Amino acid sequence: MQQAGRGAEEATVDVKFTDVANALIACKVPEDLFTEEHRKASFESLFRSFDPEVQFQYFKSFRRVRISFSDALAAAEARLRLHKTDFSGKEMRLYFAQSVHIGSPRLEPPKPDKQFLISPPASPPVGWAQSQDAMPVVNYDLLCAISKLGPGDKYELQTATPTTPSVVVHVCDDERGGVNSAPDDSDQDDKPRPLRQKIVQTRRPDYSPEEEQ
Repeated sequence: MQQAGRGAEEATVDVKFTDVANALIACKVPEDLFTEEHRKASFESLFRSFDPEVQFQYFKSFRRVRISFSDALAAAEARLRLHKTDFSGKEMRLYFAQSVHIGSPRLEPPKPDKQFLISPPASPPVGWAQSQDAMPVVNYDLLCAISKLGPGDKYELQTATPTTPSVVVHVCDDERGGVNSAPDDSDQDDKPRPLRQKIVQTRRPDYSPEEEQ
């Protein structure tokens, strides 16, 4: 039993606390802690008993204090002893400060994966090529069928189904009684194309200086 306890003690000594936070955050501290020196001195004395080299950073706007220890064990012991204890008539709450690992001593720019979406783009990405426009689709059968229609005729593009309506093209009647569509090639010699009605402009009245007076 003694050997087992001794082995456990050696294992505890060999543990490294590099990933454990060595700072605490005191939340909702009294407001007079930021203005009165004697209150600040009594607050700091609570933590200096665990680590004489402890450092304090006061954030008045957030009513928080960051306590940085030189050892993670001192921070853990201070949190264990002082968490939810009374200080100046209020319960003091201590939390471990989260450490942020950037991975580099300087801030690196983001990877240029989607920089081409910025307007105007700095440069196209590697391998980018201009896309070619597709050829327009012309339904010559539909154009031929519509050209042969006369006034009042209709052409059904899509037959009706139980769930969809039919699509029908109606040719409007010409007010002059003629054909408003192009005649068939076989009828061009027999039926000439009717002339369009000329629009008569309204004549401007003559200017008379006497009428203006």
